[in-house]
Amino acid sequence: MAKKSIIAREAKRQRLVAKYKDLREQLKKEGNWEALDKLPKNSSPVRLHNRCKLTGRPKGYMRKFGINRVTFREMALAGKIPGVTKASW
Repeated sequence: MAKKSIIAREAKRQRLVAKYKDLREQLKKEGNWEALDKLPKNSSPVRLHNRCKLTGRPKGYMRKFGINRVTFREMALAGKIPGVTKASW
């Protein structure tokens, strides 16, 4: 599991991106680059990183499920993800 501080930092970035989304779009449309530079760095969506919703792990993230591959495998084998079965051929 990731450190709580890292998970909290990522959550803070998500809140900032959501808060400044409309203003950022408007400034880009106007071409006001000076005002855009004065916005917080963490309000840029480029700085976001996908993390597992359960453990906070940043690598092996599966977008469709919102969790990492390790957690996905554990949950799938336990039957906690509907419609997912182990492949056999």
